[in-house]
Amino acid sequence: MQIRIYTEKFCYLIGISDRNKKQIFKIQYCTIIYFCKRSTVLEAVHFYNNVAKSRSYYAVPINQLTIHIHYWRDLLKQVGRSQKDIPKDWDAFWEFWKQVQDDLQAQPKQNQKPKIYGLGFPYSVASADTYYIFEQILEAYNVQILDSKGQLRLDDPNVRGSIVKSLDWYTKFYQQNYVPPDAVNWLNPDNNRSLLNHAVVMTPNTTLSIPAAVRQNPEIYRHQLGTIPFPNKPNGQPMRYLVTVNAAILFAESENQKTAKEFFRYLIQPSTIGNYIKAAGGRYLPVMTPNWKDPFWTNPADPHISTAAKTLIEGSTRPFYIVQNPAYSLVLKDNVWGKALNRIVVEQISPEQAADQAIAQIKQIFDQ
Repeated sequence: MQIRIYTEKFCYLIGISDRNKKQIFKIQYCTIIYFCKRSTVLEAVHFYNNVAKSRSYYAVPINQLTIHIHYWRDLLKQVGRSQKDIPKDWDAFWEFWKQVQDDLQAQPKQNQKPKIYGLGFPYSVASADTYYIFEQILEAYNVQILDSKGQLRLDDPNVRGSIVKSLDWYTKFYQQNYVPPDAVNWLNPDNNRSLLNHAVVMTPNTTLSIPAAVRQNPEIYRHQLGTIPFPNKPNGQPMRYLVTVNAAILFAESENQKTAKEFFRYLIQPSTIGNYIKAAGGRYLPVMTPNWKDPFWTNPADPHISTAAKTLIEGSTRPFYIVQNPAYSLVLKDNVWGKALNRIVVEQISPEQAADQAIAQIKQIFDQ
């Protein structure tokens, strides 16, 4: 299979292999698409073909998302703080939210909202946000689970030690009562719900669904709710963000090939896909360079979309490990990290025990 590469233009050939890994790939569709210069979008659809023993492009990127932090400006104002007071250094950043909770609870009863916690971290196995956020924490601590060839590095004592440290760091907030007790049972919407109900001061989230939920109320959207990036890593370096790319594929043996190709031709026009993503209320972000030129994404009058856009346009990003090795998709599906975190705070096992159990489970998945 050949891929023609142009300046900011890529010719995508759509196909896939069947479950038995027999080669059924055929050239199905080819078009020139203007994509972002950022390599993460392209890496996310650049897969290894176990039959051809080489990598190539197997999907068309549609949109992308990464993690953001949302918080209530009005709760900060209640304790005499504002966004300019939020630190950018790692430790000081997280201590800030703990202090806000302490200050809220120290106020006279009539000014308190009941059960306001500083952080909205999930600790449940049922929530995908748990593994998504924890994967970002592993990135913050520069924990490299796979090498460049997609092989596990879990036998490296430094990797194990960093996993232990990350688990310990994440669970301390729950153990110190800075997270709602029911976070061990949260489902996917529950961190959103907790923030929108003012039960927590802040929460990380994997889309812009929280701002989208209050978009029809200009006062809340523009003045009460805030969106900020992650702080710098513990080593002082800027955060590198994990990105999920939603993509479309056309199976080589699927029916209605002609109709599917016509739909692809329509969908991937910058104006078409741009309007589609905008109609979703900004929950997802563009992958094509022409779409970023639309002021909808960069207008500073929108404090949420412009902040998220700046993260992807100017920041450092990488895809999830599933691009390097598809076996890692089962690590996420089984929520290995969610199980580890949950066992620490519920069953009260040590971070060392939880790390060893997680490592064993990941190795078992990769050995299948």
